[in-house]
Amino acid sequence: MIPYKAVIPIHNSLNQYEVYALFLLENNIDELNYGMGKYDYQAGTLITVAPGQIGGREDDGNTFEIKGWALLFHPDLLRCSALENKMEQFSFFSYQIIEALSMAEEERETLKCCFELLKDELENEDKTNQEKIIVSLLEVILNYCLRFYNRQFTTRKFENSDVLARFEQILIDYYKNNKQLEQGISIVEYCSGQLFLSTNYFGDLVKKETGNSPNHFIQAFVLDKAKSALVANHSV
Repeated sequence: MIPYKAVIPIHNSLNQYEVYALFLLENNIDELNYGMGKYDYQAGTLITVAPGQIGGREDDGNTFEIKGWALLFHPDLLRCSALENKMEQFSFFSYQIIEALSMAEEERETLKCCFELLKDELENEDKTNQEKIIVSLLEVILNYCLRFYNRQFTTRKFENSDVLARFEQILIDYYKNNKQLEQGISIVEYCSGQLFLSTNYFGDLVKKETGNSPNHFIQAFVLDKAKSALVANHSV
């Protein structure tokens, strides 16, 4: 549990993470690498990374200052805990492209309170049940993040509707240009790439807005085209 004020300035570095990490920022900093893309970090943003992901900026000898908090924990801490089996539901850890969580002020204050509690517990001399308490606090923090993440979907409803409309048009153009003959019909990754979204975020967005996965819509689209083709051939 790291308050950035204790470690600034920070040297530029590009890192492959071996831990889960949440970075709560309170100031704007320049664009950084994250996974396969870039982040433009804004004040009030929450960024999450998971083991194996890469983030940061190439080391050029320069430093930068940052305000906020960093929470890092190794997956070994979760071994044999109930939280270990729940980590998959926190899909915000999987994003590889430009999808940070934009925090409202009250949401940011809630997380800061949780971070303070966790920091106090880590510094507590009474170690009784400490590991269980730490894991429990982590689960509370992650559940708050999930709540805020779902809120972000709601507040972006108009934008999400536009994404769904563009998704439909991508499908239409894909088959109109016979790309399925070269690239096949399983094209969730292709569609998310055309929308400049990570595959996981795209899947979550479609599921949240419609109740069905992108694959469901792709299969329904293909089935509808197949039926139309059969009817046309039968008519001939």
